[in-house]
Amino acid sequence: MIRFGYGTNGFANHRLTDALDVIADLGYTGVALTLDHHHLDPYADGLARRVAKLADRLRALGLGVVVETGARYLLDPRRKHAPTLLDDDRDRRIDFLCGAAAIGADLGAEALSFWSGIRQDQVTHALAWERLVDGCARVLDGADGLPLGFEPEPGMFVDTIAGWRSLREALGEPDGFGITLDIGHCRCNEPDPAPECVAAVAGHLVNVQIDDMRRGTHEHLEFGEGEIDFPPVLRALADSGYRGLVAVELPRHSHAAPDVAARSLAFLRQAEREGGRT
Repeated sequence: MIRFGYGTNGFANHRLTDALDVIADLGYTGVALTLDHHHLDPYADGLARRVAKLADRLRALGLGVVVETGARYLLDPRRKHAPTLLDDDRDRRIDFLCGAAAIGADLGAEALSFWSGIRQDQVTHALAWERLVDGCARVLDGADGLPLGFEPEPGMFVDTIAGWRSLREALGEPDGFGITLDIGHCRCNEPDPAPECVAAVAGHLVNVQIDDMRRGTHEHLEFGEGEIDFPPVLRALADSGYRGLVAVELPRHSHAAPDVAARSLAFLRQAEREGGRT
């Protein structure tokens, strides 16, 4: 069976402990934890104690975990997602990612997920690429063996699977540099159908996010509201050999998080059953 999880960025109005309780009670077996001001803030006091307490709670609930790093204003209160790996002040992003990897290791996380960021006009394409390759190499060095899942993100400098392949090649194809695949992004941004995207990166999957989406529109939708046929996608994931989390990614649905999470799991389980019959 596929191990379904839920992203804490879809529980932004809940305390982290309450969110975990709801997610576990609904029947999810994992959580995609976005480090944020209100969810294990890495810059607040008592981090080691809070991480140890959270690790105990995750074990008690039987939840696997991946660490996500896409909080909007965690590093800069005025610039969303800034600084990125492409910016002049990128060292702060690198330090954050290395610190997130250390948190992930202490939590027993399965992967650390991150992305490139948006290239600003004053940064040339060549310079952005140089900075990205260097930054990823430094994060690899600092991750101490925790698998990295680089996410191609629509609208960002690296936005496709092809871009991830080029980046991995530039890094020397290291074993620890895998891919975070968002199924919605496959429909939004990739030339191939989502099941073919899964098959194409099967050997490098370390993290999967799942949501519905429409072609050319980067909007995370509840299942059934977009254009994706999910049974073949889940069949492809089962056939790929991937055994990590498949976490629901609905960051704009916190206002109704428990109900959305319940509907999402029911949908995915039904789609999994239908995929098993194809």
